[in-house]
Parts: sequence; C-alpha cells; structure tokens
Amino acid sequence: MTTERRRIDRILDPEYLEGVESMDLAELRSRRDLAQTVEKELSYFRRLLQGRLDLLAFEQRRRRGEETRSLIEALPEILTTGVRSGQDLSGRYLSTDLPDMPAKGRRHIDRVLGNDLMVRLGEIDEDELGEATAELADLETEVSSLRKQVQAVVDRLQDEVKDRYKATLAEPAPPL
Repeated sequence: MTTERRRIDRILDPEYLEGVESMDLAELRSRRDLAQTVEKELSYFRRLLQGRLDLLAFEQRRRRGEETRSLIEALPEILTTGVRSGQDLSGRYLSTDLPDMPAKGRRHIDRVLGNDLMVRLGEIDEDELGEATAELADLETEVSSLRKQVQAVVDRLQDEVKDRYKATLAEPAPPL
C-alpha cells in the first residue's frame, strides 16, 4: 500500500534537491514551480494567521480599557498596520492574489482557520481568548518556519536554473 506524501513533505525531504546539478532542466523547473506554489500557499496562510492575531490583540487591548473604539471602527487600521507596499520582511514580493489552494483537509491550520472564533469574539472569556492567541501564535511560528525552509529550496532550485542559463550564455557559439 503506497501512501501519497504531502507536497511540503516531498519538498523538504533532502532527496528533493539531490543531484540538482545534473537534473534535467524540465524537472528542475517543475520542482521549482511546485516549491514556489507551496511557498505562496504558506505565505497566504501566514497572512491569515497574522490578521487574526492582530484582531485578537485589539480585542485584548479593548478589554483592558486601552482601546475605546469598537472592532469595526478599528478594522481598517488593524488590517493595514505593518503592511509594507508589496514586500514582506524577507524582501520577497507579496502577492495579493489568492493562491489556488488544495481542498481543505484535516490539517491543524484548516481547523484553526475554519473555526468560528472570530464570529464569537465578543462572547468568549479571557481564558479562551488567551488560549486562542497562543494557539494562533504557535501556528504562525510553525508556518513561518516552514515557509523559510521552502524558500531555501526555491532559492537553491532557482540558483541552479540561473547557473544553467549563465553557462549557456558563456559558451562560445558553434561555428557556422
């Protein structure tokens, strides 16, 4: 019985980059494209988690009396705080396009992002708010770490593609 491995598990497996120097260019591009797709999805998940964390932090400040505005009044500011025009902290371009996401599954992030916490925000007690914040923060850290690992794979594959093009350009043209 063969089990299908998740894309991220395949990408982060050291075998994914084995023999990259001798890999067929089409295979090299295919692997790079898959890794870029997964990186884009992780980036999207990360932005969703960070947005929820920002909303929970606002709610905590509001409950402590540090904030007088309602969540709705503060929403535009909450959702734009920290956004840099088109780039994240690593200098990579942040796409505003929704990636083609795989079907929701049984992943932890699917459960967290699919729960009704944000709908019930005004009804939950301090303990549940703190637990939700901690869970989101832990998951955001995990997703960020995975994203960095995938970015390193993308960079390695992209560097090999560039090296191939440079080598081709550096070769003298064959005689006519």
